[in-house]
Amino acid sequence: MKNEPTSSKSETDFSRLEAMGDDDIDFSDLPEVPPERFAKTLVRKGLKPVERKVQLTLRVDADVVSWFKAQGRGYQTRINSVLKAYKAAHEGST
Repeated sequence: MKNEPTSSKSETDFSRLEAMGDDDIDFSDLPEVPPERFAKTLVRKGLKPVERKVQLTLRVDADVVSWFKAQGRGYQTRINSVLKAYKAAHEGST
Protein backbone atom coordinates (compact mmCIF):
# COMPACT_ATOMS: atom_id res chain seq x y z
CA MET A 1 0.00 0.00 0.00
CA LYS A 2 1.43 3.35 -0.98
CA ASN A 3 1.52 6.16 1.51
CA GLU A 4 0.48 8.92 -0.84
CA PRO A 5 -0.54 12.19 0.78
CA THR A 6 -4.19 13.05 0.38
CA SER A 7 -5.20 16.49 -0.73
CA SER A 8 -6.25 18.73 2.13
CA LYS A 9 -8.05 21.05 -0.30
CA SER A 10 -11.77 20.51 -0.22
CA GLU A 11 -13.62 20.39 -3.50
CA THR A 12 -16.86 21.51 -1.84
CA ASP A 13 -18.29 24.76 -3.17
CA PHE A 14 -19.01 26.35 0.21
CA SER A 15 -20.10 29.70 -1.23
CA ARG A 16 -22.75 27.90 -3.30
CA LEU A 17 -23.91 25.96 -0.23
CA GLU A 18 -24.18 29.12 1.87
CA ALA A 19 -26.27 30.77 -0.86
CA MET A 20 -28.74 27.86 -0.94
CA GLY A 21 -32.11 28.18 0.71
CA ASP A 22 -34.14 25.40 2.30
CA ASP A 23 -36.23 25.07 -0.86
CA ASP A 24 -33.08 24.36 -2.90
CA ILE A 25 -32.21 21.20 -0.94
CA ASP A 26 -33.12 17.94 -2.71
CA PHE A 27 -34.70 15.51 -0.25
CA SER A 28 -36.01 13.14 -2.92
CA ASP A 29 -33.81 10.28 -1.69
CA LEU A 30 -34.80 10.86 1.95
CA PRO A 31 -38.43 10.00 2.72
CA GLU A 32 -40.26 12.18 5.22
CA VAL A 33 -40.72 10.64 8.67
CA PRO A 34 -44.40 10.74 9.68
CA PRO A 35 -45.09 12.25 13.13
CA GLU A 36 -46.42 8.90 14.41
CA ARG A 37 -43.10 7.21 13.69
CA PHE A 38 -41.05 10.13 14.99
CA ALA A 39 -43.03 10.00 18.25
CA LYS A 40 -41.87 6.41 18.78
CA THR A 41 -38.18 7.30 18.68
CA LEU A 42 -36.25 7.44 21.91
CA VAL A 43 -33.30 9.50 23.01
CA ARG A 44 -31.58 7.63 25.81
CA LYS A 45 -28.65 9.98 26.50
CA GLY A 46 -28.06 10.12 30.23
CA LEU A 47 -30.65 7.46 31.05
CA LYS A 48 -30.10 4.10 32.64
CA PRO A 49 -29.36 1.31 30.14
CA VAL A 50 -32.34 -0.73 29.04
CA GLU A 51 -32.54 -4.06 30.83
CA ARG A 52 -31.90 -6.98 28.54
CA LYS A 53 -34.71 -9.40 28.06
CA VAL A 54 -34.31 -13.14 28.33
CA GLN A 55 -35.89 -15.47 25.80
CA LEU A 56 -37.64 -18.44 27.33
CA THR A 57 -40.24 -21.05 26.56
CA LEU A 58 -43.33 -20.69 28.72
CA ARG A 59 -46.52 -22.71 28.70
CA VAL A 60 -49.56 -20.43 28.95
CA ASP A 61 -53.22 -21.36 28.56
CA ALA A 62 -54.39 -20.89 24.98
CA ASP A 63 -57.30 -18.64 25.97
CA VAL A 64 -54.93 -16.28 27.78
CA VAL A 65 -52.60 -16.01 24.77
CA SER A 66 -55.58 -15.56 22.45
CA TRP A 67 -56.93 -12.74 24.59
CA PHE A 68 -53.59 -10.90 24.60
CA LYS A 69 -53.14 -11.44 20.85
CA ALA A 70 -56.63 -10.06 20.23
CA GLN A 71 -55.47 -6.77 21.78
CA GLY A 72 -53.21 -6.25 18.74
CA ARG A 73 -49.51 -5.77 18.15
CA GLY A 74 -47.25 -5.76 21.19
CA TYR A 75 -49.07 -8.51 23.04
CA GLN A 76 -45.79 -9.96 24.34
CA THR A 77 -44.82 -6.55 25.73
CA ARG A 78 -48.20 -6.32 27.46
CA ILE A 79 -47.75 -9.79 28.95
CA ASN A 80 -44.34 -8.66 30.21
CA SER A 81 -45.95 -5.53 31.74
CA VAL A 82 -48.57 -7.64 33.55
CA LEU A 83 -45.84 -9.89 34.95
CA LYS A 84 -43.80 -6.84 36.05
CA ALA A 85 -46.85 -5.38 37.81
CA TYR A 86 -47.43 -8.70 39.58
CA LYS A 87 -43.78 -8.80 40.62
CA ALA A 88 -43.92 -5.23 41.94
CA ALA A 89 -47.11 -5.95 43.90
CA HIS A 90 -45.59 -9.02 45.54
CA GLU A 91 -42.02 -7.90 46.19
CA GLY A 92 -41.11 -8.21 49.83
CA SER A 93 -44.25 -10.18 50.64
CA THR A 94 -42.44 -13.52 50.94
